[in-house]
Amino acid sequence: MGKRTPLYDDHLKLNATMVDFHGWDMPMQYGKILDEHMAVRERAGIFDVSHMGDIVISGKDSEKFLNFMFPSDVSVLKDGTAIYTAFLNDDGNIIDDTILYRLSGTKYFIVPNAATTDVVLKWMESHTGDFDVTIENVSDYIACIALQGKRSEEILEKMKIKYPGEFKFYEVTSNDFSLNRITGNHGYIVSGTGYTGEKGVEFLVPSENASELWNKLLLFLRDIDGLPCGLGSRDTLRMEKGMLLSGTDFSSDRNPRECSISFILTNRGNFIGREGMEMSQSQEIFRGIKIDGKIIPRSGSMVMAGDRIIGKVTSGTLSPVLGRSIALAFIDKNFSKSGTKVDVVVRDKRLPGEVSRPRMVP
Repeated sequence: MGKRTPLYDDHLKLNATMVDFHGWDMPMQYGKILDEHMAVRERAGIFDVSHMGDIVISGKDSEKFLNFMFPSDVSVLKDGTAIYTAFLNDDGNIIDDTILYRLSGTKYFIVPNAATTDVVLKWMESHTGDFDVTIENVSDYIACIALQGKRSEEILEKMKIKYPGEFKFYEVTSNDFSLNRITGNHGYIVSGTGYTGEKGVEFLVPSENASELWNKLLLFLRDIDGLPCGLGSRDTLRMEKGMLLSGTDFSSDRNPRECSISFILTNRGNFIGREGMEMSQSQEIFRGIKIDGKIIPRSGSMVMAGDRIIGKVTSGTLSPVLGRSIALAFIDKNFSKSGTKVDVVVRDKRLPGEVSRPRMVP
């Protein structure tokens, strides 16, 4: 038996197909993955993402410490804002990507991936040195529910909650909820973040209140034909938008430039991995490939230009929006221009396609 989120029983009530995901019992789907995918693209859906980690960093040196830990300039963050960034190892490769939230100049929290929470925790603890910081893993006390989709704001309005804006967050005061593990106050956090490429929010609530919020959101979803969504649609949604999956698209073997996330490299000071990254001689870059037909490429499928192997697929799926197969791959930079014709080899068959930026669905 794997770990269970506070919503485990709610998933069983909805007849979810449960699977082992990095040691967690998680819903793969409730009905058809295609239906859940299109509900998010056209209306709205909710996801249980309580398996993700929650780590609080506090103390007078918090900002200075995080500027050493991350390749992003933490000092520009204002209270109530968040950024997408990544932990790098000494070679400049990505240990894990994460969202960093600033509560105040002396208090931040991060949401690492489920499989890497302990790794990230130990990595930070091993680099505290002379920094005056306290690091606390509060993952067991916090649940996270993502409401995603074009019509998510309608649901927020019915809940009398305002949309915070992309990568902004705020605390909703509540006499019933107490998120004092993170904020020290009574309430829950609404964050303009997500993993689908659609407008939406993520609710961070105390674990004991997760079921109440989940079922309230389900009622609002029914009014707009929205759906509860599992890991299956979460994966196809993120692939259409070219979003990296830790442990699948990278695993401490790729740096931010290779991963097409150079935009996180805003830190002009000294940070872990800077020298290693600058010394990298890699000639590969993360790209999308739109494939002719509906045969799905798998991780490890070769990408070819003529007789030359130019890269390898890390993720593949059938895109419900495009009506064709897509892949995410690391390929030779010389072939990375959008529209470049390539082949993806699946079971000794060459599937023609064209290179795209990672975000294949606008």
